[in-house]
Amino acid sequence: MRITYVNGEFLPETEAKISIFDRGFLFADGIYEVSTVINGKIIENTPHLKRLERSARELKLPLPISLDEIEDIQHQLVKKNNLTEGAIYLQVTRGPADRDFAFPKQVTPSLIMFTQEKEIINAVNATNGIEVISIPDLRWDRCDIKTIQLLYASIAKQTAIDAGVQDTWMVADGFVTEGTSNNAYIVTDDDVIITRQIGSEILSGITRETILRLAKEQGLKIEERPFTLEEAYHAKEAFVTSATTFVWPVKNIDGHQIGGGQPGPLARRLRELYIEMAMASEA
Repeated sequence: MRITYVNGEFLPETEAKISIFDRGFLFADGIYEVSTVINGKIIENTPHLKRLERSARELKLPLPISLDEIEDIQHQLVKKNNLTEGAIYLQVTRGPADRDFAFPKQVTPSLIMFTQEKEIINAVNATNGIEVISIPDLRWDRCDIKTIQLLYASIAKQTAIDAGVQDTWMVADGFVTEGTSNNAYIVTDDDVIITRQIGSEILSGITRETILRLAKEQGLKIEERPFTLEEAYHAKEAFVTSATTFVWPVKNIDGHQIGGGQPGPLARRLRELYIEMAMASEA
């Protein structure tokens, strides 16, 4: 049985509980992070924890323990669950208090963590590529904060599933923002990688940052700017990145085949480079 962490205790998942008055449950008043585990090692964990700290600061949400203590618990959970490949999820909420929209003055934040086994390296979607459809981006204007208010992302994912594809790309003011849980990219005919610049419209992906660095090291040109669906339909390649997918090629957007409907070589190469980096990690 999976062992979880809830507010200072390691518990079997059947015993893991929080208060019905927890503000994460009542208001989605909380933040989260997901880090990937490969060969029992947590990949790129430090920037994930730094982003957690930033999200907490933006919401004026105090972390209940230090980042070092959080990381120690993460490593303990990986060991307790014998996790070799998958993800570790952590969530911080403002904690339990009587229901009131205003922030409570005296409350202890809640911290939970759990692991998930997932096939990361040999994921089918990484080999076959994914298909996406576009939908309006109806989220709030602070998508740069990694909050637990994920209802619209969930609706977007279900919309994709109902359409027989794997994901959606959200569009605001005529430009692609991002996927349901990933950053979006296209590649031009002359191998220029285009992805939206960092701002409040998208999450600043940790994997995004590393992929762009790896691409620059390969001498590839990058343009951080908004791109339209029309540009995407005519792209040489397209792909997405996230902590648990690394790089997944996109082979179809709204019924338009990308790169002949096959995963592109640049996306495949960037994935290989990321995995090489992950395997060499000492985390």
